[in-house]
Amino acid sequence: MWWPFIGHRLRSRGVFGMNARNVGGILRHNPRALFPIVDDKLKLIEICQRIGVPTPDVYAVFERHGDLRHLREVLDAHPDCVIKPARGSSGRGIVLLTGRVQDGYLRNNGSIATLDELRRHLSDLLSGMYSLGGRPDRAIIQQRLTTHPTLERISYRGTPDVRVLVYRGEPAMAMLRLPTLESNGRANLHQGGVGAGVEIETGRTTRAVWRGRNIDRHPDTGEPLADRTIPDWPAMLMAARTIARATGLGYVGVDVVPDATAGPMVLEANARPGLAIQTANGVGLRRVLAEIDRRMNQLA
Repeated sequence: MWWPFIGHRLRSRGVFGMNARNVGGILRHNPRALFPIVDDKLKLIEICQRIGVPTPDVYAVFERHGDLRHLREVLDAHPDCVIKPARGSSGRGIVLLTGRVQDGYLRNNGSIATLDELRRHLSDLLSGMYSLGGRPDRAIIQQRLTTHPTLERISYRGTPDVRVLVYRGEPAMAMLRLPTLESNGRANLHQGGVGAGVEIETGRTTRAVWRGRNIDRHPDTGEPLADRTIPDWPAMLMAARTIARATGLGYVGVDVVPDATAGPMVLEANARPGLAIQTANGVGLRRVLAEIDRRMNQLA
């Protein structure tokens, strides 16, 4: 009997729920015909390359099971890499490798993956085990980005990224996503990563959440999470704006990595961005989007 009261309380604080997001954000501003552009990572990579937005290099794409006979030569040439499904989501199916060792390939968590294990994993990717809708997929072997020195002490065995929510071409909200021991080096919150709210104006972190609860320090490194400055912040926002404009989506989450050497690199974009960004920032989206609407209407 408390649900109506809870719903009213959340709305009064400007919190966007799933229904509001689906209707006011996705359905109103994201034509379904444009979803495949961001649902397939390879298509987004093609867009990045065409418009000159930096994105990690692609070392190889496996489209058929028979292609896996070339896996050893690809991994021997690029043992420091990321293996991912082209149509995956929430960090599922991603494997991070950091180098070659005698018995196989070193994972980011220090364990060793044999060639046979990796071949079976890529076979699962091709079969669609981790893809949207469970459909057959392609497997990507891609450049592994490196953590910027200013963020190393709040990341655990993985590379952090920034999710920028872009609404009608304007950055509306952002959060720094940090890998943890539980997330196995992935920055995705669904996998156990930390989300830290970021002020759009300054690029500084404000507060953080992990597994739905507020935290002050990284659960593995013990480092404070507030008042951290995201490097190359103006360029990070520009990359997110540019990708949103290129895809034609009016409500999109763009994931950008402040790479240690190459600067901001776009990883992917999401036409159905989650709502945990509100919790990370301690701010509801409803009022933020309404303010952007107001500014846009004044310019119209």
